[in-house]
Amino acid sequence: MPPKVEPHVFVALGATGDLMQRKLLPALHSIFLQGSIEGRSLILGAALETNVDDASFRTRACESLPIEPSNPFCERLYYQSIGEGAAAGFQALAVRIAKLEQQHNLPGNRVLYLALPPSAFPSTITGLGEAGLNRSAGWTRLVIEKPFGRDLASAQELNRLVHTHFEESQVYRIDHYLGKETVQNLLVFRFANALFETAWNRDRVEKVEITVAESLGVEHRAAYYEGAGALRDMVQNHLTELLTSIAMELPAAFDAEAIRYEKVKVLRSIAPIGPQDAVFGQYAGGQVDGQPAPGYREEPGVSPQSETETFAALKIEIANWRWHGVPFYLHTGKRMPRQVSQIAVTFRRPPVSIFQPLDTGTIHPNTLIITVQPDEGFDLQFEVKAPGQPIQLKTQSLHFRYAEAFSPLSEAYETLLLDVLIGDATLFVSDDWVEASWRLYTPLLEQRPPTHPYPAGTWGPPEAAGLSWPPQTLVNEPEKGKH
Repeated sequence: MPPKVEPHVFVALGATGDLMQRKLLPALHSIFLQGSIEGRSLILGAALETNVDDASFRTRACESLPIEPSNPFCERLYYQSIGEGAAAGFQALAVRIAKLEQQHNLPGNRVLYLALPPSAFPSTITGLGEAGLNRSAGWTRLVIEKPFGRDLASAQELNRLVHTHFEESQVYRIDHYLGKETVQNLLVFRFANALFETAWNRDRVEKVEITVAESLGVEHRAAYYEGAGALRDMVQNHLTELLTSIAMELPAAFDAEAIRYEKVKVLRSIAPIGPQDAVFGQYAGGQVDGQPAPGYREEPGVSPQSETETFAALKIEIANWRWHGVPFYLHTGKRMPRQVSQIAVTFRRPPVSIFQPLDTGTIHPNTLIITVQPDEGFDLQFEVKAPGQPIQLKTQSLHFRYAEAFSPLSEAYETLLLDVLIGDATLFVSDDWVEASWRLYTPLLEQRPPTHPYPAGTWGPPEAAGLSWPPQTLVNEPEKGKH
């Protein structure tokens, strides 16, 4: 049975923006169809626009789903303008929320979702706090989209501002990557299967490669991306979240506090990352799917002299008992040959090969490939004897896909929003996680390695070869056997 959510008002600030239409409304509608949201619960959109009212907001929202405005879901949609975003606008929002709660006999439970650009976070958090929207008769939960800061100093300042008005237990820092089924399953896979957990250490693991490759370029995000780059956009959050999930120790309990504690311990065990541990790249003109593709500097809104990195490869060393001496490689890039997000855990080869005198060829290491997207699932590569003589070894794969076993899968935002509504913070990063992550990468932003060009449609700059790039799991995919 789906979990039941207490009656509440879901306040979406930035409700006329793209995130609300593409992600939040479909996710909330799906949760509603599952029967999780109690009938009296409401969704109140809030934004600067003054020419929008309840009726026009419902019409626009329901067209984007698409469903009829007479649908029971649409009937729970409301809109409130906050004018220029000054104190009076937030006071009006507080009055409207209180009025709706009174009209619908709601207990004062509220979600405040900042579907806003990062530049609007400080003024919005201050406005909510000063209007008294940080407290209510029930519970209040503040949801903040990434990126949370641009470096250590800005993240610390944003945390200080948040804690001025909200307690840490009220704050949910959301990243859609943590809502993907494969990422959630990492803890179950590791700690419910002794076969893997006993091999999850420096004695058995040779290296770990975490890769998020994108075939698209910067597209319409140039205004944001020019000031961010791959390190801020992908490494500090997505890839580091995967790193802490794959490397953490067994938590004392399966709850948010214990799991967050172990993830922060991983970050605090990582050795300093210097320019010698990283390679940056930027895509130039090339071919993608047989079609010409412009270089990053030729994209609209990008400076012709830009040094912003669209590719980053890093080597991470975790200086603790479990992982000492095992390199963790983080890779991300735009305009790659294909889109894939995966974790490849390569196990050590047998110390002695009895097959080498038989000229059987190279013995490939066993590799566990955890595919986050697309086609979420697991592949365990191992060696078998090919039929016939002489003896030849061939790599095969045990194959599992979520879509084949558990269709359909929930969308990531659906999973995360439901967790917010029931008060489960397990899949959301804490304030100390954010600061520990930025503490690792800020020195690399201050002392950047050079940015190397690479043609669009290729696997990035050749200078990254020393950082296990590209992984063999991407270049040479073995035949998948379904067992």
